[in-house]
Parts: sequence; C-alpha cells; structure tokens
Amino acid sequence: MALLTALPPMSAWLLPDHIADVLPSEARHIEELRRQLLDTARTYGYELVIPPLIEYLESLLTGAGEAMDLQTFKLVDQISGRSLGLRADTTPQAARIDAHLLGRQSVTRLAYCGPTLRTRPERAHDTREPLQFGAEIFGHAGREADLEALSLALDCLQGAGVQQLLLDMGDARIIRALLAGVPVDAQRLGDVHAALVAKDAGALRQFTRDFPVASRDGLAALVRLYGGPEVLDEAEKCLPGASLLRAALADLRWFAASVPGVSVRFDLADLRGFSYYSGVRFGIYAAGALDALARGGRYDGVGAVFGHQMERDRPAVGFSLDIKRLVRAVKPLPPRAAIRAPWSGAADASGLREAVRRLRASGETVVCMLPGAGSEIDEFHCDRELLCQAGQWVLRPCGQ
Repeated sequence: MALLTALPPMSAWLLPDHIADVLPSEARHIEELRRQLLDTARTYGYELVIPPLIEYLESLLTGAGEAMDLQTFKLVDQISGRSLGLRADTTPQAARIDAHLLGRQSVTRLAYCGPTLRTRPERAHDTREPLQFGAEIFGHAGREADLEALSLALDCLQGAGVQQLLLDMGDARIIRALLAGVPVDAQRLGDVHAALVAKDAGALRQFTRDFPVASRDGLAALVRLYGGPEVLDEAEKCLPGASLLRAALADLRWFAASVPGVSVRFDLADLRGFSYYSGVRFGIYAAGALDALARGGRYDGVGAVFGHQMERDRPAVGFSLDIKRLVRAVKPLPPRAAIRAPWSGAADASGLREAVRRLRASGETVVCMLPGAGSEIDEFHCDRELLCQAGQWVLRPCGQ
C-alpha cells in the first residue's frame, strides 16, 4: 500500500511565479512615469478611458483579442454563469469603447493605463502583471495617423529618459501579399510563420515546397531582409510587384524619413502581432536591449465586431507599453527631498502644526518623528529639519 506524503505547508508570504510586490522607490518611479505618459498623451489630444479589468470572455477574445486566448485567465461569473476573462491586453477594450459606447463618426483618440494579467510572462524575467499604457486612434485610414501614433510613442519614451532609441519596422501587408491566393490550412500557415520568425530557411523551404514559385521565393527572401534602409532597396528588387506589397514598402520609406534623429531598421519577416496588425507595425528599443519597450501599428477593422445597429469597421492604429518594463530601462530616481520635523500632536504645539501644514500645502514632504521611535525611510532623504528658534519655526539644513 502506497504511503501518502503530505506536501509541506506553503509560506503565507510567497507570491506566484512572475508576480511581485512593487516596493517604495520603484513604485514612486512607476507612478511618476504613469502620470508623465498620460500627460504626454493629453498634449496630443488623447482622452483617458478606464476599461474594466474583467469582461465577458467572448468580448475580450474577439477580433484583436483572439491572439491573447492562451494568455487570458478565465473564470465563471457567479451571478450570470457566463465565462469571464481577466484582460491580458487593453487594446480590444478601447476598440469596443470606440465602436459601441462612443459611436463617433470622426477621429477619436483614446489613452488608457492600468494593470493587465497574463497566464505566462512574455519573456523569462518579465512580470505576468504588466501595467499597460497605450494610445489608440480610431477613424483615420491614412498613414498620417500611423505617424502620429509613432511620434507619440517616441515622445513618451524620450520623456521617460530612454536614450538612443532604435526603431524596428515591418508591415503585415508584405507577408499577406506573398500568401495571397495560396491555399494553405491553419497548421501549415502557423508553421510558415514560425519558420519566418526563427529565420529558419530550411524549415521554410520544407513548409512552402508546394507553394507557387513567386510566393515560395518571396517568402524565402524575407528571411534575409532585415537591417538598415538598404533592406527596402533589396526588397523592391527580389519581391513580386504586387501593388499591396509596393504600397507597404513605400510607406516604410516614408515613415523612416519622417522620424529624424532616430535609428531605424527593418525586419520584413517579423510576424509578432501578425494576426493583430493589418499594416505598418513598429517596435521601439533602447540601445542594446533585446526586448522592445513599446510596440504598435495599424489594426483596421477590429471595432466592426462591436458595432451596434450598424457596422463599425473603423480604421485604427496605436501602441502600448509596460511601465514596469520601462522603469527598468531608465535610471532610478534619487530619493525625494524631505523635511524632518518634531512630533506635532501635543496640545501646546499649535505653532508647529501650522508650520507643518503650510509646508505640506506648498508641496513639501514633512516627516514627523513619532515619540520614542526612529524612522527608517528609503524613499525620502531628509535634507532639512524644522527647528524652533526664538519662538519661530524655521527650516535649517540637517546637521547645522
């Protein structure tokens, strides 16, 4: 008879893998970045929306959300009995708000910032609880809207203190043009996509062996089409002359010329977000980084599934980033300057209380020393202290 071995009790303070508390100094930096990003979006005319963290599952996984199925935590609503999901991405929610709740006919600009939750981390050391900031433009099909989204993303990262940005660009229309009219099932299409992402020329030849020659040769060429502006010249020589493909290459040239001062590279085989994006897509990196700090692009037609009484097949473009990842890419903030003051709770300390009140009202941080206790503070640096001199409470540098 087998013996049952009791599992050791789990420590109450342990958290799930890739879930972590954010401690004071980093939390302040994240909050300051959150405010700065939202303020930057507002200067472009973006309106803030706050979608719910939880929705009916079919809403979260419709349209752009389908690619997030495996990343979405699912549960059952105890009230309705329907399946719910915890959002893994806020973009589909913004599309739903534009299509179903606002119903505007002209251009709408929306920004958002809030937690998301994912079943698995995107990278080995990433969190499963990103704090997602994003901005979306609905209702404009021109590349001018794409450029605005890209410019806002660059301004956000530069304002956060990221130096030497590298812009990586591609276009979903290129691969779609090469696959147009090719009879291929979902399994084979997934294999082709995986081979392109891995730049595995051998596997790609195997999966495309029975494709039309133009499609097969074009897909094979994509594996080597990554690098600087010369990539676009090479693409025009070796890829078929489909109008959709030529338009995509022309747009990539235009975007690269429209963001002076930023290093630009192209990867025409990059399929990250292939099922999500419908046109130009971009990733923005810090110099030497392996992971993008922001990703975005065009994803037309997502809002159509959310239409009410009429189709809402709105063109859309935007970007998003994880503030928790961003904060690790910039210099830590120094401790915030603060003032040390005596405890002001005594009945005869009205003058001290008034002095503390005035300082706090002016925006100063005043840390009162509680009776009989010290104060351990990592987040604030008390460089001044409040002292009583000749019956008046005055500020003096600490140590004088």
